[in-house]
Amino acid sequence: MRPINIGLTDEQRESVIDILNHDLADSYLLVVKTKKFHWDVVGPQFISLHELWDKHYEILSANIDAIAERIRALGGYPIGTMKGFLEFTSLGEHPGNIPMATGMVAALVEDHEQVIRNLRGHIDACGDDFHDQGTADFLTGLMEQHEEIAWMLRSFIEGESLMPSGARPDLESKTPVGV
Repeated sequence: MRPINIGLTDEQRESVIDILNHDLADSYLLVVKTKKFHWDVVGPQFISLHELWDKHYEILSANIDAIAERIRALGGYPIGTMKGFLEFTSLGEHPGNIPMATGMVAALVEDHEQVIRNLRGHIDACGDDFHDQGTADFLTGLMEQHEEIAWMLRSFIEGESLMPSGARPDLESKTPVGV
């Protein structure tokens, strides 16, 4: 292979590739969870969540491809096995657990927020430590997408966790619960 001369040392590129493989693993696990919930959701929110998660699945799938291609552009090889994804991910699996619709949404919010926190650190490392502003910019775009998805999901269950178990919100109030 021809040496890569893009203004980064081999060590810088390898460090960034490692970061990107962690982001790839998180994205892959998140796309699997999103699709699983898309298949399993039931109840009054079925249609809205089924359609929303289909859109999120498409976004996440495109991101997976973009992350893998960024790794290749830097001269690395993306993880490509489930074993590798599970070793590199910061997200957890919950096999056999099929929560109700609100629980599914809450689980995805937690995962997207974890990815956002990871990306913030990765953006700083890529830009400040490894001087790869291109990857830092790329990761910023991914983070913004996760922030929007997390916001949409949080909005779906807004106020749910603020009500005591068995309580009903004040149907006459114009003020959201908890404000």
